[in-house]
Amino acid sequence: MLIEGLYKITATENTSEGILSKVHLNKDHAIFKGHFPGNPVMPGVCMIQIIKELTEEATGKNLFLTVSSNIKFMAIINPEKNPDLQLAIDIVQENGEVKVKNTTSFEDTVALKLSATFKVID
Repeated sequence: MLIEGLYKITATENTSEGILSKVHLNKDHAIFKGHFPGNPVMPGVCMIQIIKELTEEATGKNLFLTVSSNIKFMAIINPEKNPDLQLAIDIVQENGEVKVKNTTSFEDTVALKLSATFKVID
């Protein structure tokens, strides 16, 4: 985990397309003190890192982001109001690459959609 203590995985299940994971954000993590004081917002780059880490765990491979063809931030993730996220990650592995399509949500709100390609590294 690159950002220690930012989140914990509360559940993961395999699906026919990839995985469905649930994570709980640590609203007291230092990252939220600077982003933004008094109004914490989950940084987008941290969400991308979480998706990468969950995909690495699912595939058992070390990955490096090479292409992000589509990233849409659709709702603000405030860890004080919505600390529990659900990440549906579709995974396709081919030719040394891992292609991912993700939808991250809390309650009935879609917060993030991402399509990306990761290179498998050793």
